[in-house]
Amino acid sequence: MLVAAATLAGLAIRPAEQPRGGDADYVVVAAAAGLRWEDLDPQRTPALWQEAARGSVGWLSVRSAHAVTCPSDGWLTLGAGNYAAWDTRAVPGRCPAAEPRLTQPDGIGANLAEQPAVVRNNQDRLPYGTTPGALAESVRCTVAVGPGAAIAAARPFGRVDRYVPELPEDPAALLGDCVLSIVDLGTVAGEGAERRAAVEAADRVLAKVLAARPQRSLMLIAGLADTDPTSRLHVAIAEGPGWGTGWLTSAGTGREGYLQLVDLAPTVLSALDRPIPEKLFTGYAATVMPGRPEDPAAAMQGPRDADRRAIAQRGVGEIFFAVLAGLQFVLFVAVIPVLVRARRHAGPLGPPLPPRRLVELAELALIAAGLAIPAALLADVVPWWSSAHPAWIFGSATAALMAAGTLLIRLAPRYQRTLWPMAATSAVGVLVVTLDLATGARLQLNGVAGYSAVHGIRYAGLGSVGLGVFVAGLFLLAGSLAQWVTRRWRALVVVTFGGLGVVMIGSPYLGADPVGAIALTAGVCVAAAISTGGWLTFPRVAWAAVAGVVVTITFAVLDLRRLPLEQGTLGRFLTALGDGTAGPAMQRAAAGNGQALLDSPLTLLALCGAAMLAFCQFSPWGGLNRLYGLNPAVRAGVAGTAVATLIAGVLGGTALGTAGAAAAAAVPIAVLTALRVLLHAADRTPPPGETDGPGGPLLRKSDEDPLTVP
Repeated sequence: MLVAAATLAGLAIRPAEQPRGGDADYVVVAAAAGLRWEDLDPQRTPALWQEAARGSVGWLSVRSAHAVTCPSDGWLTLGAGNYAAWDTRAVPGRCPAAEPRLTQPDGIGANLAEQPAVVRNNQDRLPYGTTPGALAESVRCTVAVGPGAAIAAARPFGRVDRYVPELPEDPAALLGDCVLSIVDLGTVAGEGAERRAAVEAADRVLAKVLAARPQRSLMLIAGLADTDPTSRLHVAIAEGPGWGTGWLTSAGTGREGYLQLVDLAPTVLSALDRPIPEKLFTGYAATVMPGRPEDPAAAMQGPRDADRRAIAQRGVGEIFFAVLAGLQFVLFVAVIPVLVRARRHAGPLGPPLPPRRLVELAELALIAAGLAIPAALLADVVPWWSSAHPAWIFGSATAALMAAGTLLIRLAPRYQRTLWPMAATSAVGVLVVTLDLATGARLQLNGVAGYSAVHGIRYAGLGSVGLGVFVAGLFLLAGSLAQWVTRRWRALVVVTFGGLGVVMIGSPYLGADPVGAIALTAGVCVAAAISTGGWLTFPRVAWAAVAGVVVTITFAVLDLRRLPLEQGTLGRFLTALGDGTAGPAMQRAAAGNGQALLDSPLTLLALCGAAMLAFCQFSPWGGLNRLYGLNPAVRAGVAGTAVATLIAGVLGGTALGTAGAAAAAAVPIAVLTALRVLLHAADRTPPPGETDGPGGPLLRKSDEDPLTVP
């Protein structure tokens, strides 16, 4: 009851005030496909630089319904306020230009011929429930300048209210015709002189817009698409009344300085004080957070360039997890003969025990393997992404941290105790993730062992890899410590650690992952039920289910009582379920599971770890059953880890991703502990009064660890 009360109190904490954006009578969206922060320069692009210096800025993730957000997809997503795709065919090279078929029968507006077919494709073939043209339908009239702007400003039936192919010399009257104007600044693509010329042309068009903008207008400047299959972070600037120097953010990202493409449409309507069609829009209105450096170069370029870090993260992350999966597989294969020789045989002619140095080497290697992902998280303190060889710098930093952690655990006075390596390694993983969450999850954002803002899935809180490491460490640490108390208190130890973990994961200001918190609750219930020994009997299952349902309902009630912009993923999903729009979210989760299952190296880590645990448990020399028999709380921790990570992966759309991260951290130290139990399988505790004879000890007393058979 105390743990439940603490959990609810932690989840009920709310910030003192919410940041708000400004108000405007007009909104002008000026966008250039491909525009990145590295393109801006105070001499070559004075208009862009001026707006960045005067307004609020951020990195824009241009995720759409297409695998590659080409210019047409970006413009369509802007006008839909939801993930949209103009054409779902694969992009082999440079993206095609946005060239819709437009007719102008009245000379005032235009008709977009492809719009009806595009609307049908997005609503019937894609899982997002997108309605292209939803933004234009939410205002009285819209001005579009250029072909890309026409795609964004077209209504669902294809009508563009006001359209001109190019900006006139004096655009003041045109920009004042409607409350919303959308201007196509062109496409910034290529490299070198070609790219610089495109950026300078876009800056000249923007300068004309700024000179003629209406009074009390909000300028939204965005690089709303990629121009080739390489996904990047792009420019986002908001300048106008109430949008002074600061960081752009939204409830969809929860991270200062980051915005999604789908957030632009809600931002337009919020600035104009128009109602936002929540069932149609996926994004959230942008707000301003203080704390941005005055100089745009200091804020968005140089060492703080998030786009450069995200690019390096993508390549290094693939290498890291592939290498980790391969090395753990080799390590498990190499340690199997050591396990076989460590088993005590009943006859006098059994094979000799493995050499002590070989055992010590295997233990150190297993500890280092269990520390790999926590070390990778800590390695992001080093600015490896700014190096000419980021993979080598990151690998060196990770290896050094793994070696340092392994050495500290080895030199600890209690190292010889059977459960010490498991408890210490698990504590390191929990501590690293906890400190990262307490400081804003800065190590996970665009980190190798974290998540990338380019993917547009998560921007703050606890990622799937961090969740796996945290859950595995929490359960194994709780199981190890529970063995130090009497049987009647073991469940309380497990539940106490689990309750604290639920607060860390579920709090919107720490882990921000209510789905992970619910999965952890299920794992805690299972672990607590079997922590004292025995099996999952019906009463234990019943009480575990009741506890899980109570916590889930509590999360749901707390999340649903928040304002719509403050709700987490659980509250948004339940809201969508209530109004009948949850189908697309469920389809996206299923598609995400399928893609992650086939593409992620974490799947290999999960399968490899499961195979090794099965070998250790079901082979006669594995030792895991003996470990579980002596330490039922450890068995409970392993079971709770499996339940929690599998549920979190399936519900979170990462398939075996969370379980793979947990396996990478937990399986090596579980194998190590099983090896120790096998080596001490013949140890005996002498009866009271028994002493050693002159030829040596009559019976060997295992004074190295506190584990004795009752």
